[in-house]
Amino acid sequence: MKLHVSGPGSRNAITGYGEGYVMVNGRRHEASLIVLPDRVVPWEVSEFTRMAIEDFEKLKILDVEILLLGTGPTQRFPHPRLTAPLAEAGIGLEVMDLKAACRTYNILVAEERKVAAALLFA
Repeated sequence: MKLHVSGPGSRNAITGYGEGYVMVNGRRHEASLIVLPDRVVPWEVSEFTRMAIEDFEKLKILDVEILLLGTGPTQRFPHPRLTAPLAEAGIGLEVMDLKAACRTYNILVAEERKVAAALLFA
């Protein structure tokens, strides 16, 4: 699916997604990644079942208010002990499937919110 962003801006936008990929500003990514308004970084987590508390410890340094966790083709909730570092840092966590996370990220970026989307494909 292609997504279109209205209005100017130099912020990262998710411009499309499909099975096994996400496009950020027209550039295709086929591995787990973290999308922030000003940068895109690889995420070492390859799949939902391999997430560890250390992965969420790393996410809390992103300087965001909201973290969207896209859990692949279906919505799956990580154990609360894994996400505890985010709660301790005062970062809101929203868990959804990958497609919903992409759409929500674009809305929050357009609202100039301090948001990141951590996207898993599997």
